[in-house]
Amino acid sequence: MFSAAPGRLLPGPYRSLFADRTFRRLMPVFALSDLGDGMTVVAVAWLALALGPDGGHGTLAGIAVAAYVLPGALGAPALGRWMRRLPARRLLVTDSTLRAVLLGAVPLAHAAGLLTPAVYVGLLGASSLLHAWGKAGKHALFAPLLPEDQRLAANSVISTSLWTATVAGPALAGLLVGVASPAWIIGLDAATFAVLALRTGRTRLPRTPAPPVTGGTRRGLSLLRRRPELFGLLLVTWVFNLAFGPVEVALPLFVSDDLAAGAGLLGAYWAAFGVGAVVGALAGAAAERLPLWPAMLGIIAGHGVGMLPFALTDSAVPSLIGFAFAGLVYGPYSALSLTLIQDRAPADSLTTVLAARSAVLLTASPLGAALGGFLLDRTSAPAVLVGCGALMILTAPAGIVVLRLCRRDLRPAAP
Repeated sequence: MFSAAPGRLLPGPYRSLFADRTFRRLMPVFALSDLGDGMTVVAVAWLALALGPDGGHGTLAGIAVAAYVLPGALGAPALGRWMRRLPARRLLVTDSTLRAVLLGAVPLAHAAGLLTPAVYVGLLGASSLLHAWGKAGKHALFAPLLPEDQRLAANSVISTSLWTATVAGPALAGLLVGVASPAWIIGLDAATFAVLALRTGRTRLPRTPAPPVTGGTRRGLSLLRRRPELFGLLLVTWVFNLAFGPVEVALPLFVSDDLAAGAGLLGAYWAAFGVGAVVGALAGAAAERLPLWPAMLGIIAGHGVGMLPFALTDSAVPSLIGFAFAGLVYGPYSALSLTLIQDRAPADSLTTVLAARSAVLLTASPLGAALGGFLLDRTSAPAVLVGCGALMILTAPAGIVVLRLCRRDLRPAAP
């Protein structure tokens, strides 16, 4: 459809992007797997609640959510010796195949009556071991295929797909869980990864230079340290993700305790954030006219401002509007930061750098969530939410200091 008349169907920055046959073939399966992951945001925790022992449901849910994320941070350095030898497409296919097989085992074990809490957590953890490398392959796949002036548009489309899944995935899972076990919803996610692996493996890509076989995630971190601009971006993004971690823990308590509302309003908050992020991500290509560093620091500060209305507990309206604004502002951040890395990192080490970045960032949000749980035992949910916003606002001037320290390393961004 896009090949017939991309100029009439798409806004300017995306016309030439969707005219590329490879991007046009792969983006739908990227979106499908994103939707599957969006459904597991609900399904993983719900299934843990069903499997957990009496009085320990919440503990198992927390362990399950962590198991679905944290092993990827460990797998990046531990398996780098082998994974770094693979091109971007092979990385994505390998990660997708592993997730399809292991997540697909969840509903099978459930049907056979073999899905104990230990088996469940083990399958989730093993399925995520290669995910940092898979994400690196996904974002590095198009870098050598697209001109530099199309990279931001490509990253914006990928980010838009993720945020659309944030809205649609949990809503779809909420409908399906009324008629099927959450285990089968996880099975649907496995099926989307199987489709992604098959389509990516069968797509013919132009030949690109083989990745270097020296170094691994440590090499990626070393490359980041030798480029102060990229290392500063990693630090700033890590603090940003850390500051957002407590939100996932404090928001449900804010809704239930301070607003005396139910799960419907909690879903409305995340839907508002997701819709704002989709709109912001779609507008990300317009940000190519701005200097990338100032734009990203402005996003962090703007996101923090959007969290401040949580100080008002008489009505949900101010904080709903603020949370939607936070999503709108945050939308372009991933695309901008990935574009900066693609522009600055050595082309033959891009997957290594991206894998190292993913491994580091995967630790931030769970750590922030744990910190949020600790703080909620000592203060209120509105205080934690507003504190997250204040930390984000303070991160922006700290980033300016980082920018000044690495000014000698700065080069003009891609036009």
